[in-house]
Amino acid sequence: LPRCIGRSRGGLTTKLQVVCDDKGRPLPFTAEGQANDHKTAAAILDQLPPARFLLAARAYSSAAFRQALTDRGVTPCIPPHAKHRIQHHYDPILYKQRHRLENLFARLKDWRRIHTRYDRCAHTFLSAIAFAAAFIFWINES
Repeated sequence: LPRCIGRSRGGLTTKLQVVCDDKGRPLPFTAEGQANDHKTAAAILDQLPPARFLLAARAYSSAAFRQALTDRGVTPCIPPHAKHRIQHHYDPILYKQRHRLENLFARLKDWRRIHTRYDRCAHTFLSAIAFAAAFIFWINES
């Protein structure tokens, strides 16, 4: 079962890191300020359920992140940066399934409170995202 990981800017200085399953349902997520994508992705990596593949954007294309995935028995499907010396292979057909993550972000941003980031405190903003993610997971159960 493929898993997708990605990030979206939630407004102000908040980056939202989300993992979704093959049905586009949200799994673990975290909201960080100006943190590096690799650090927050490494924190989520320990919470991942078993998967064969992990689809991610170019922002996650680092040797350390790929090695961490491989050590867990997960095959990374991450397109390499054009300027990297080592161009890792990825399956472009499998990578097209990453649209489910983009659809998840679109569904999260349907909630006006999240889209416009009404909440000033990060913990309140994360609570609103948790509520919306639980609702989206419940709707996509079937």
